[in-house]
Amino acid sequence: MKITIITVTYNSAATVVDTLQSAAAQTHPDIEHLIIDGGSTDETLTLVQSHGAHVARVVSEPDQGIYDAMNKGLAQATGEVVGFLNSDDFYADETVLAKIANAFEDPTVEACYADLVYVTQDNSRVVRYWKSKPFAKGDFARGWCPAHPTFYVRKSVIERLGLFDQSYKLAADVEFMMRYLERGQVRAVYIPHVLVRMRLGGATNQSWKNIFRQNKEIFSAMRENRVPFSIMWFTANKLISRIDQFIVGLIKRHQ
Repeated sequence: MKITIITVTYNSAATVVDTLQSAAAQTHPDIEHLIIDGGSTDETLTLVQSHGAHVARVVSEPDQGIYDAMNKGLAQATGEVVGFLNSDDFYADETVLAKIANAFEDPTVEACYADLVYVTQDNSRVVRYWKSKPFAKGDFARGWCPAHPTFYVRKSVIERLGLFDQSYKLAADVEFMMRYLERGQVRAVYIPHVLVRMRLGGATNQSWKNIFRQNKEIFSAMRENRVPFSIMWFTANKLISRIDQFIVGLIKRHQ
């Protein structure tokens, strides 16, 4: 089973080597790793060339943002299963893609997702533990969402349900998964393991303004995908979930 990994880069020289080495170390034998670069002006492409012997294809050209780049990657993916590895993230261990392939051995499984931890920039400690669960219809209205870097889906399902909606600037990944799980009702399985370590510092979490804007986009996405919701109930549940993730991260750090 070929699995396509899409890594979007833009001036990612500080972290991309960890990402490349993480993908190259995977034990799963059939991997297509695509690098979709937005026209980096730092050493990103040089590092990809020197550390990316396993990379199947590199595209470097200006884009209209991360979701445009992700859509370019989806259009070029030839694997039966497709997922993303961000340029400042890396796999938790070398068996991650093997676990994902195992989930898709069941031909009725259309998508899978797992747990994720946020780590400091130097990867020295866990800051937040994003523990997921099996999906139940209505979960998005309750403030729940899988960690997108752990979300893998069959290419045939992407062809049926579509790409990222670029009208969403901060929540296109949430809308994408919502469309697949809530509206498309794809059969997804939860893998109860940490598959990805994500460095802190994403665009959404850089300011309260961005967090507010992302939540506003999520409300629009729920309306578009016909998911009934209450703003108060959604906000309360999401806050409780976020606090819980930080507490679990604190516990894991001291174990």
